Amino acid sequence: MTLHHEIEGEGDRVVVLSGSLGSSLAMWDPQVPALAERFRVLRYDHPGHGSSPLSEERTVEALAAQLLGLLDDLGFAQVSFCGLSLGGAVGMRVALNAADRIHRLVLCSTSARFVTQEFWDRRAATVRSGGVQAIADEVLERWFTPGFPDVRRYRDMLVSTPAEGYARCCEAVRDWDVRGALGAVQAPTLAIAGADDPSTPPDELKAIVAEIPGSSLTILDDSRHFVNVEQADAFNEALFAHLES
Repeated sequence: MTLHHEIEGEGDRVVVLSGSLGSSLAMWDPQVPALAERFRVLRYDHPGHGSSPLSEERTVEALAAQLLGLLDDLGFAQVSFCGLSLGGAVGMRVALNAADRIHRLVLCSTSARFVTQEFWDRRAATVRSGGVQAIADEVLERWFTPGFPDVRRYRDMLVSTPAEGYARCCEAVRDWDVRGALGAVQAPTLAIAGADDPSTPPDELKAIVAEIPGSSLTILDDSRHFVNVEQADAFNEALFAHLES
């Protein structure tokens, strides 16, 4: 299976952008123009999201393997990686399984263990029975602070996600747990949290930083889960500082 992807920019340094559950590669629009001035930027859709075909795989391990396969196909031996939420989990798994492939790592609005298995079972069942629109209001309240002006654009992105693609990635997140294993991550790592994120509060990122040697945490005010969108300028500043350091 080939993951739908786009490559922008030129140069020898490659940055991979990996998004959240229920998103498409368009969630990285606030980052790509500036990144593409300095790096080759690869962004992609998770299986069953955006324009990527549905996959039978339902683990973060498999999602990471699919990304590594894409990197192999593109001839990218080593990349820097920025992932948000599910994308952050994929980044952690790649960094653990293929340490030599990750130059620098940025983990945003993510966790070493996302809430409970029961939560994700309920979420997958709801989406399979009622479509992604059945959970859209709840998800958007977690993605953005009240008053965010462009919610409709992201609602359209969310509800366009095929129900089965969303549900299978829920099952991948359900079984994700790398607590106690992150000390093996070798890549220089930056974690970024939204101060008001109810899905992955700053304490979740603090726990990741406590495990990964030499890592650091940036907390951005007035933002929830999609910290890269709500605080794009501050996010980009922190991202560039880490990638260029």
